[in-house]
Amino acid sequence: MRQEGRTTLSTWFQRQATAYRDGHDRPLGGYLALMGVYGAGTTFAAAAARALDRHPPAGLGPWDVAQLTFATHKLARLLAKDPITSPLRAPFTVYAGTSAAAELHEEVRGEGLQHSVGELVTCPMCLAQWVATALTLGLIIAPTTTRLVTGTLTAVSGADFLQYLYAKLQQSAQ
Repeated sequence: MRQEGRTTLSTWFQRQATAYRDGHDRPLGGYLALMGVYGAGTTFAAAAARALDRHPPAGLGPWDVAQLTFATHKLARLLAKDPITSPLRAPFTVYAGTSAAAELHEEVRGEGLQHSVGELVTCPMCLAQWVATALTLGLIIAPTTTRLVTGTLTAVSGADFLQYLYAKLQQSAQ
């Protein structure tokens, strides 16, 4: 009886996935696995914070939010687009050229979980949720280190902006 319930539920999920795909290759099982990893990681970090007797602040101040914003942007782009992090993406992607100054364009490869991870690691906007969650949890578990990391990433993000501005000003002066 228990096995029959699992089979029925599994069949129902398979039917839903097939109907959702509508003939397209959408790795819903991989997405579900990644959601599980995200949820489990967040739960583990919350349990670690509790075990370490760390408590979240009553709220985040404007400076913390600003630093988290810039640091999340920079780290997500670094992970998803930077040439130096391409070995981390290589099991899930294929090099397809450059997309912007100091950024790579990579195509997702594989099926199922491999494809789902590839979509995640090549999308800065998709990674931002994971990065912001990690940095926010870092403010609870290791606030001093996390503030150093977010400050550094914010400084690099600001420096990137200034590099682009400088290049633009040079172009307009010519």
